[in-house]
Amino acid sequence: MIKHIFFDFNGTIINDVELCLNLLNEFLRKQNKKEIDIDRYKEVFTFPIQDYYLAAGIDFSIQSFAELAEEFIKKYQPMSLKCGLYDGVLETIQYLKEKGIHIYILSASEKQNLLQQCRYYHIDTWFDEILGIDNIHAGSKMDIALEFIKKSHILPEEALFIGDTLHDYEVAKAMGIGCRLVSCGHQSFKRLEAAGVPIYKDIRDIRKEIENGIMD
Repeated sequence: MIKHIFFDFNGTIINDVELCLNLLNEFLRKQNKKEIDIDRYKEVFTFPIQDYYLAAGIDFSIQSFAELAEEFIKKYQPMSLKCGLYDGVLETIQYLKEKGIHIYILSASEKQNLLQQCRYYHIDTWFDEILGIDNIHAGSKMDIALEFIKKSHILPEEALFIGDTLHDYEVAKAMGIGCRLVSCGHQSFKRLEAAGVPIYKDIRDIRKEIENGIMD
């Protein structure tokens, strides 16, 4: 039985795909590079972020990744408060809490920025723990995940991770827990199929699985 569910944040809870695409294209324009559309974005987006920038056409000899990361977060953070949550997020997390399931956010976002977003959208108090990294460079959340699941004594067979990228699947696999991916986020359905796990249209599909007894 699933007793613990970890959620990615960007592209799973907050609908920030268009914002991230717009900021990427702003960087590309400044470098006189060709902009990309949403379909191309979902094909090149990956972790580490440096690889995604390179695939999109960014030239780090013009502006370093560190400089871009700082510029990105300065623009992204205030604008992210206008993105909104995906439809069904609030009802889903409320449902899970009512079912007695412990829920967590696990994100590659900087911890204080992540907390600001969660507080703004009034979801911070719903989660048992909000886990982010200690810098703005969108590194891997793998170490945070492994440390948390170890110290919390969570049984892997009782936990699930829901995210929107193949990296989320990799994190879940490293944690030894189950995984579901949502196709509304930063990577295309076609790319997510490579993980070989169930793919949700959006976060609400978790409720269908619980009500159908699949999580028992």
